[in-house]
Amino acid sequence: RSLGDVKQFLAEISETKIRHFAAEANALDASEMRDFALPKCRTFLFCLIYQAQTKVTDDLVAMFCKRISSIENSAKGALERVQQENREKSGQMFSLVRQVAEAVKSDLPDTVAMNRIRDCVATVGGPDSLIQSCDILELYSNNNILPFLGDFYKNHRPLLFDFLGVLEFRSTTQDESLIEALEWIQENRSLRKDTIPISECPDSSFASEKWQKFLREKNEEMNRRHLEACIFFALRDELRSGDIAVAGSEEYGDYREQLVSEEECGQLLEEYCEEVSLPSTAEGFAGSLKKLLQTTSGEADKSYDENEGYELDSKGILKLKRRAADKASPEALELEKVIRLRMPERSILDILRNTNLWTSWTRHFGPRSGSDSKLPDPVQRYILTVFTWGCNLGPEQAAKHMKGLVSSHALSYVNQRHFDSKRLENAAVDLQNRIRSFELTSLWGDGSTAAADGTKYDMYRRNLMAEYHIRYGGWGGIAYYHVANNYVAIFSRFIPCGVWEAVYILDGLLKNLSEISPHTLYSDTQGQSAPVFALAYLLGIKLMPRIRNLKELVFYKAEKSVSYKHIEALFHDGKDCQQVIDWKLIQTHWFDMMRVVLSIREGKISSATILRKLGNYSRKNRLYQAFRELGRAVRTEFLLRYIQEIVMREKITAGMNKAEAYNGFAKWVFFGGEGIISTNSRAEQEKCIKYNQLVTDAIILQNVADQTAIVQELLKEGYPVTKEALASLSPFVTESRKRFGDYSLDMTVSEEAPENALGV
Repeated sequence: RSLGDVKQFLAEISETKIRHFAAEANALDASEMRDFALPKCRTFLFCLIYQAQTKVTDDLVAMFCKRISSIENSAKGALERVQQENREKSGQMFSLVRQVAEAVKSDLPDTVAMNRIRDCVATVGGPDSLIQSCDILELYSNNNILPFLGDFYKNHRPLLFDFLGVLEFRSTTQDESLIEALEWIQENRSLRKDTIPISECPDSSFASEKWQKFLREKNEEMNRRHLEACIFFALRDELRSGDIAVAGSEEYGDYREQLVSEEECGQLLEEYCEEVSLPSTAEGFAGSLKKLLQTTSGEADKSYDENEGYELDSKGILKLKRRAADKASPEALELEKVIRLRMPERSILDILRNTNLWTSWTRHFGPRSGSDSKLPDPVQRYILTVFTWGCNLGPEQAAKHMKGLVSSHALSYVNQRHFDSKRLENAAVDLQNRIRSFELTSLWGDGSTAAADGTKYDMYRRNLMAEYHIRYGGWGGIAYYHVANNYVAIFSRFIPCGVWEAVYILDGLLKNLSEISPHTLYSDTQGQSAPVFALAYLLGIKLMPRIRNLKELVFYKAEKSVSYKHIEALFHDGKDCQQVIDWKLIQTHWFDMMRVVLSIREGKISSATILRKLGNYSRKNRLYQAFRELGRAVRTEFLLRYIQEIVMREKITAGMNKAEAYNGFAKWVFFGGEGIISTNSRAEQEKCIKYNQLVTDAIILQNVADQTAIVQELLKEGYPVTKEALASLSPFVTESRKRFGDYSLDMTVSEEAPENALGV
């Protein structure tokens, strides 16, 4: 910030150009910058400074959120330890309660029964000890971590207050209570009193019900440290939900500033609705969706007796039915075996060379300035660089095994100056389009559907991207791929383990540049939530997730007055309350939701940014509530079809299997460095995944080309080849692909061992 507020000089430059200029400036050294004319030099420097200031603001907020989460995790650990220690005491209490109940139930005189009860209480240390034990068990039996937070919060208190002092927070809703509370604790930072009268405390209406109860245990006073911790935890939650924005931040800024204007939205709305086949009025939209949900619900109830997809037991619990999976025919297995035996042996470098001859994908790389490359044999350098990072060898190891073909410095230089994520994406698109052109891939799928799935890559722990993944049991990040039903990955992204994958699920289709254009998107349970269903519906994308926790999801009725003969139990929650869609809420905020969608379409904001805000519960944000309500309606309509149609579920599973197979194949390519992404730079981490996708796609293209050539040979030889057998093939062939190059051994060379003594 000491470099000044440079944004004022960049007001007329778009955010996209600012990022481009900053990336170019970041790749240059001082001597190269001096070669520019002064206006261009200043522009590049201002963009670089602005991006650095924005990035460090984002990083500070991310570190704050992680710090609060670490305090929360420490408190959970302390609660678990106390619960473990008090399990024996819980057993004693149950035994005591049983003895007291037996004494009361007996026919003994009251005085004798009371004496027996007193004897029972005496065995646990008397009434005072019993009351104390009851207080402890009551406090810790409901998994309440709030009493433990204070011990861990106080160690981080100075740093958290310093954090508040360097950033400017703004409320994105009409509720300013948390902003006022932040100002209050900053003004009273040096306060020494342990408790404060409630009348002197700030409004705590921003806090959850659990926090409210905990803070007000004493009617007249609040514990100061507990109040501070409550405010910091609320700040973390509202930063994530977008109810609080940070000035100068990109990731945690006010997303409303990035939306198209209401006037522009009105101009674009009718054309967009016609494009995605949605009604162009709020009343028409809500009415159309309501009718669709009513129709699907009615058909599900009417066809219940004939349905083979599911059943409801006597308690109303949903159970899905399955059928045996289809097995590959003997002809298909034999054809696959024949093709694998005939596949020519190729090294990865040879594959990269061949695919570049077919598609010229190296043409996308060059100096960031756009000038001609001055490298000796640039195509060779680009291929070697893609191999080095795509297979995770690293420049040092790659150079050692290339027998002087290129130095590690040259590889690092080319990676830094000639490659970025966007260029790698464009190169991959060339490969994807060429793979699609083969008739063989059309037998695997028409490209109308895609599956989104992630796989964990190990990383070093001390960087902002690394998170602990509870499913995989380790630190790392997630490579998130969108794989079409013809086995081609159309998009990749590197995301943290700790985020809900659904945040990034729509980006893959919206940012897809290839000729493969899926309109239906499969995912696993991580890829679904009510806001995601809502946004996908408005964007014209059919979201069809494979849902693991189906019993935990609630179905919503279109109308409260309608009752169903067979499936009524689906529309009741655990408390047997009917769940009905609030159509008025959807209709009221329809224009606001469409404004968000049009902003995504116009490139003003990404779907991931919006879903990151909508992925966290907010009782303040009516737009979040509207998206959630719309998503409930869309998801219910999908779920009613999902439980009925076994074929639909099988298609989703087949699509997800292809995505999971791609994940495994990409990791097979990423064999160097023990599969660990060693860089701590987020830009380089993203590039690692893009490099890996490029190499993976190149191998897939070579495999498809080789398989096609072999099939042509077999047909000439009169071998019986059917389309059904070809459809069961896969491009993920590894047996004939050499990852480690050629090694030579010269037995004619002899070298004498040195003398044993040192001679010091």
